[in-house]
Amino acid sequence: MTTLIHERVELARQGQNPTLLCKMESGWVVFSDVQILNGYCLLLPDPVPPDLNALSIPERQKFLRDMSIVGDALLEVTSAARINYEILGNSEQALHAHIIPRYEAEPDDLGKGPVWFYDWSQAPHFDLATHKPLMDKICAALEKRIALI
Repeated sequence: MTTLIHERVELARQGQNPTLLCKMESGWVVFSDVQILNGYCLLLPDPVPPDLNALSIPERQKFLRDMSIVGDALLEVTSAARINYEILGNSEQALHAHIIPRYEAEPDDLGKGPVWFYDWSQAPHFDLATHKPLMDKICAALEKRIALI
């Protein structure tokens, strides 16, 4: 089965995914197509298994480690108060992790709930010209961390 996740991984391999931040040991870090919160990223494994449980224990460790490292980088370069991590797999049955910075400035009724409660139709869509400065900062923060692995 080919999913959007599979397609995005293939584009990343070819260097044709404009949302691409960097390659990590377990896969690819990309910006979300919809920036519901500034800096919202995904970790796409390469190759793409159907879910986390399809990975061996060492592969799971790499994926979850890489996911948390992306969170560390987001904390460093954004004003995020915390990071939410979500692995859902309900609509896209292909492993991928949502890495979502959460901010103190979020409205109370939304900031305490899952990001899915936001009105996604009103959120800014990914725009390379707009998001490139933040992407560059995240990449630099990731490169420092990747070098320590």
